[in-house]
Amino acid sequence: MAVYPITIAGCRRDLPICPIDDHLDIAGFVMFGDIEIIECTAKALLEKCPEHDVIVTAETKGIPLAQEMARIGCRKYVVARKGIKAYMTDPICVEVKSITTDHVQKLYLSKEDCEVLSGKRILIVDDVISTGESLAALEELIDQIDCKVVGKACVLAEGDAKDRKDIIYLEPLPLFFK
Repeated sequence: MAVYPITIAGCRRDLPICPIDDHLDIAGFVMFGDIEIIECTAKALLEKCPEHDVIVTAETKGIPLAQEMARIGCRKYVVARKGIKAYMTDPICVEVKSITTDHVQKLYLSKEDCEVLSGKRILIVDDVISTGESLAALEELIDQIDCKVVGKACVLAEGDAKDRKDIIYLEPLPLFFK
């Protein structure tokens, strides 16, 4: 399998090149189980991010990063869920289409999550920002709450996302067109 070598926050990794469709491959970046990369990227991102009260991420790949950033920083994070859980009361919802998912998904925040976010400075965090669809969905979801997004951060900015001025990231990640 072909790989893309990259160094992120001092950690060298070989990312597998994965097909998305007949015209596009991406370098697969998965933080799950990689404690070193989670700890190092969380610390490096926090050094670049503005002051915030709560971190928000979308289920699932951003969760370990959000948790570690909250652990060493603001001490609070909220996960926008991809499905309604039995414990969620009065959820709010938006739809999202991601480059790595073949169908439209929904993101939900419960009434309790909204109360945690209300009046707070929010930092949106994800592992990779590519098309920006997931990020836009999170912003749309958060816009339904009386709070302020003070920053948007990710470990890797994929493709044209590296040119965005509204995100904070550690490293660019190319797309591989066939």
